[in-house]
Amino acid sequence: MTKIEKILNIDFYNKVAELLKSARKSVVQTVNKTMVYTYYEIGRMIVEQEQKGKERAQYGKKILKGLAERLNAEFGKGFSVDNLENMRRFYLAYVISESSLGIGSSKKSETVSRISKNKEFQLSWSHYLKLMRIDDEKERRFYEIEAYKNNWSLKELQRQYDTALYTRLALSRDKDKVLELSAKGLIIEKPKDTIKNSYLRTKIMNKLASYISRKM
Repeated sequence: MTKIEKILNIDFYNKVAELLKSARKSVVQTVNKTMVYTYYEIGRMIVEQEQKGKERAQYGKKILKGLAERLNAEFGKGFSVDNLENMRRFYLAYVISESSLGIGSSKKSETVSRISKNKEFQLSWSHYLKLMRIDDEKERRFYEIEAYKNNWSLKELQRQYDTALYTRLALSRDKDKVLELSAKGLIIEKPKDTIKNSYLRTKIMNKLASYISRKM
């Protein structure tokens, strides 16, 4: 085999490998997104079922316990009472309005594909487990947008939250700008914004470096 043939073979292999990697990534993203939509729907169904017996204080706990036992028996681990409670909390954190709860409604359960047309969940379930614990809706939305735009891992999302990125940016802006943060995330429009953003990121990295040095 000549040198040129070897180069061509390597190039050919790299192209095929890149295609497979891209396909694998796409499959993982599709699976993750479907899982998030499914968990949202399960949360909605749990909430609606709870409403039917809301006059009984222990009704909700019995629902989760009974559902967990049956799901684990049929689908395996992953449907503990705690996990089902997280799905319930996820739905309540992201439901658009009170009417979406289906209280007093006879509408049938939505399919996952139908939900996906109305909701935009772009992150992994692990990201949403963190996000749904942020009480302030505007702050939660800001971190969700930033995590998606910047491809933050869960660790990076946690790190940015721990540095109070949203709070610091919000304090430097008026009410309208704060609302814009929660709707669009961080938008670099002026040189001073670039400086602020760069300063925050530098400070984050300095803290991380300091932490690592202490551990060594």
